[in-house]
Order: sequence, then C-alpha cells, then structure tokens
Amino acid sequence: MDGIKYAVFTEKSLRLLGKNQYTYNVESGFTKTEIKHWVELFFGVKVVAVNSHRLPGKGRRIGPILGHTMHYRRMIITLQPGYSIPLLDREKN
Repeated sequence: MDGIKYAVFTEKSLRLLGKNQYTYNVESGFTKTEIKHWVELFFGVKVVAVNSHRLPGKGRRIGPILGHTMHYRRMIITLQPGYSIPLLDREKN
C-alpha cells in the first residue's frame, strides 16, 4: 500500500474504466511484477496485464534556487472480465 500514491482520474483513465483498466500513480522504484502481486493480494482480483510509463518531474523555482519535483510512474492495470476495483467508497448517512 505504501507504493501506490493515488488513483488517477483523467479523461483517458475514465475511458479506460470501460475496458476494465485502472490507472494509478506509484513510486518510481516499483516494478510491474511487484505492483501486479500487490494489487492481486490487496484487492483480491486477477490481473491480466500491467502497463507503465515514467512521468518526468516538473521544474520548480523558489527565488534564485532551481529545483524539481520527484518523478513518478503511472501504471495501467488490466483486470480479467468479471473483476473490479472499488475506486471510491461512499458512505450513506
């Protein structure tokens, strides 16, 4: 759970939900097999494929000091038909 930062909700990721594909930002040091194993254990689903790409960090300037944010990795996880991951838990009051 420590490696996955958050779920991504962009136009593309919402379109991929129809294909049973979920998008997450994860720490850059994790591999595809580690993420696949973790998702299968934590959510109790069967993962068919894991695609990833590395997003670069953005440049930042604070006065005369130049810096940058950390880069991260985005994983697109494809599940077998019939499985799903609950994205948002909504409680009814």
